[in-house]
Amino acid sequence: MSISTYKHNLPFTCENGEIIGELEIAYETWGRLNSQGDNVVWVIHALTANSDVFDWWGGLFGENKLFDPQDQFIVCANVLGSHYGTTCPLSANPETGEPYFLSFPNFSIRDMARAQIILADHLGIKEIAILIGGSLGGQQAVEWAIQEPSRIKDLILMATNARHSAWGIAFNESQRLAISADPTFYTNSPEGGKNGLKVARSIALLSYRNYETYVSTQQEVSDEKREGFKACSYQNYQGEKLVKRFNAYSYWYLTKAMDSHNVARGRGSAKDALKAITANTLVIGITSDQLFPISEQKYLAENIEGAFYSEINSFYGHDGFLIETDALTNVIAEFRQKVQPEYEILNINF
Repeated sequence: MSISTYKHNLPFTCENGEIIGELEIAYETWGRLNSQGDNVVWVIHALTANSDVFDWWGGLFGENKLFDPQDQFIVCANVLGSHYGTTCPLSANPETGEPYFLSFPNFSIRDMARAQIILADHLGIKEIAILIGGSLGGQQAVEWAIQEPSRIKDLILMATNARHSAWGIAFNESQRLAISADPTFYTNSPEGGKNGLKVARSIALLSYRNYETYVSTQQEVSDEKREGFKACSYQNYQGEKLVKRFNAYSYWYLTKAMDSHNVARGRGSAKDALKAITANTLVIGITSDQLFPISEQKYLAENIEGAFYSEINSFYGHDGFLIETDALTNVIAEFRQKVQPEYEILNINF
């Protein structure tokens, strides 16, 4: 499926008052909107993913999977500020004709959710049957469900929270310190900050997995090694892998947006804000997640009226929400049967 681009004709004003003059949103769709307009599955991707949900979440999306384009109209947009086609720091500033780089407006999770809403309006989607997202994507989904409770029927939140924690912010700041320590970050070049980005990814990986994951997969067999460790090679490989497909400026701004996430801002309290959500809600926690611990998902479930809560035991830490697709299929299917008794699970390959 090719990527489409929507060009928004109006200035986009961020939560802090800064303005993006020309907003473009890249997105992909699969399947068709039915005559009732009630078969939309809207996916919001995480930090460095993209709109090709069939690529990075293939265990959930595809033929004979839980979310099948034969039956559903599936939409996934590249998030605001990201690398894959939606307006980002490498986009041209219409006032100068040059890329923004570090002059890009500081946007928040709320702004990212509003960009999703703008696209939904453009596509003429009045009802979203299922809104689903994990991590940064889940933060946007929470915000969207607060901003537009009547449009969202079912809400599925994974490994996410009501506000970003001091722990998560500290990890993000450490990554930004690594990027800013690379002097090329300030050269206003698309390749700027690449070495810093590599280090940032290495730091991030420690929060995405956990002690047990590394000991099991990267532990040395020989007791005689003094250098050239598997864990070192793994960190280097993963850092280089991201550098080849992403840019340091988008990463910088996206982590800042994640830090901004707090549903309580301007709404009295987080509990008050979450009361606005009227969608049937499923919140999923990953028991081994050290970045978004299950206490954060429990808080969401306890404060969204009627929400269901489920835990998945995973070896993979935070990344479990991307990897444990069989378990997720079971949990989500059970949720859909609870909120839609007429729903049947057919032809799903576990």
